[in-house]
Amino acid sequence: MPRQARIDAPGAVHHIIVRGIERRKIFRSDTDRQGFVDRLESLVSETGTQCLAWALIPNHVHLLLRSGEVPIARLMQRLLTGYAVSFNRKYRRHGQLFQNRYKSILCQEDQYLKELVRYIHLNPLRSGLVKDLNALDYFDWCGHGVLIGKRKNEWQAIEGVLKHFGKRKAVAMRAYREFVSKGVAVGLRPDLTGGGLIRSAGGWDTVKKLRENGIRLKGDERILGDTEFVLDMLARADEHLSGQVRLKTTGIDFDTAAKRVAELLGLPVEAVLRRDKTPQSVLARRLLCHFAHNELGLSTVAVAKRLGINQSVVSRAARRGRAIAEERNLILIGRNA
Repeated sequence: MPRQARIDAPGAVHHIIVRGIERRKIFRSDTDRQGFVDRLESLVSETGTQCLAWALIPNHVHLLLRSGEVPIARLMQRLLTGYAVSFNRKYRRHGQLFQNRYKSILCQEDQYLKELVRYIHLNPLRSGLVKDLNALDYFDWCGHGVLIGKRKNEWQAIEGVLKHFGKRKAVAMRAYREFVSKGVAVGLRPDLTGGGLIRSAGGWDTVKKLRENGIRLKGDERILGDTEFVLDMLARADEHLSGQVRLKTTGIDFDTAAKRVAELLGLPVEAVLRRDKTPQSVLARRLLCHFAHNELGLSTVAVAKRLGINQSVVSRAARRGRAIAEERNLILIGRNA
């Protein structure tokens, strides 16, 4: 069976699980862990992604990420590839470091965000890395301590979590800590591993009984949420993909996008592609990066190669270009066809 495509949309919340191949360690020292965290910090800042929760266990990683303008899949590819290359070089090893593809579960925020944050941040305690909740408060390799003010991570999106626990920060921190404390005795949560309504409805036995009575629930292992949420996310993902496919099948490519930008801004195409810092050229490149990357689905690597600039510059330009396009109501040819 072919692999299912990742589902994503700006603002979507993803529970990411990365495991070492054959359950082997992917972190052998605090230096390894810090290297992974440094890469994560750089990428979430660069891509506009929010990290809501995280935990590093010797043989696996949990992340709770909210998508920015750059798809989560691209961030994870850069994060894991970069770390694996560094790890293999350091320990003079070859071959695969991670087990197959990482697992990515799109989550319904209002129902599951609090539970997922608690579940992820209790992983070090469940794994025996710390002896109790007080030790977890000061544990360096998960986001729990940051949410209660015991540690600082400028890149961790604490507001996106604490707003679910109270309006005032101090009150929200205490409420979060109490919520985590109540979860210590809960143990593993297999109901937080995707499946649409299949799991949250009570498991497969319940679903089979419902089906015997003619009731069918929409389930998808890539999504954790109720039927309405599952259907909405599938529709949004299909709409985004269909838009890119429609543009490509009508012959619209990078060169067409460059000509469109030139037309919209009243510039020669050469000025759009030129690498100078005049306001009009900067504006043109941002808009072109948006059209090429966000609308046509070209990778930042491909766009960077065409423009002769750095990949990270393309990512930032695409985000700014999207804002410009929305503000000025500028659209790529054929988008509404």
